[in-house]
Amino acid sequence: MSIVVQNIRRPAPAQIERIGRFGVATIHEAQGRTGLMAPYMRPVYSGTRIAGPAVTVTVPPCDNWMIHVAIEECAPGDILVVSPSSDCDDGYFGELLARSLIAHGVKALIINAGVRDTAELKEIAFPVWSKCISAQGTVKETLGAVNMPIVCAGALVKPGDVVIADDDGVCIVDIDRVDEIANLSEAREKKEAQMRRRLCAGEKSLDLFNLREKLKAKEIRYISQKDLP
Repeated sequence: MSIVVQNIRRPAPAQIERIGRFGVATIHEAQGRTGLMAPYMRPVYSGTRIAGPAVTVTVPPCDNWMIHVAIEECAPGDILVVSPSSDCDDGYFGELLARSLIAHGVKALIINAGVRDTAELKEIAFPVWSKCISAQGTVKETLGAVNMPIVCAGALVKPGDVVIADDDGVCIVDIDRVDEIANLSEAREKKEAQMRRRLCAGEKSLDLFNLREKLKAKEIRYISQKDLP
């Protein structure tokens, strides 16, 4: 069914700003190792970190018509999350669409398919995380859907969910758990700061993480090299 859902619910800007301070790895661990997209989803250029509410788009294979439709539903600060209804590596997106998204205040694109014009995307500083790079173009013949729940690169994404993306990948935070996950991420960073100080001071990770008893329970054996057969 082809449908466009308008006026979606979004987290408050303060919620986005707060959770956006944390990286993908921290958030993924903080929310129980969930929400992470497949590792093939890579930025077309490195050094960018973004956070914002998702506008979701389902597109048919080899057809980017619904991306054009979705632009009308985007608000400043949104992140467009696009997934084909069947596996496709074609280049759905390039410089011209990026310029249109910039004009409407969209922060970034996440797409489980191909993109092109990567040099131009870097030049105009529009962040994109994609499955691949492909110069193969698309058509505009078949409808899809906008702002319906989708699965993108293995992660469930609902309209308004928060997208976090950096050089480590892409992670999704449920719109109703943003404050909770921000709290858990903050606690995790404080804990890691303590661990970092202890490791830098020379403490062994086996002791810091209480792993010696587990090694003993697994009946690990330590022997000298001279005792090897």
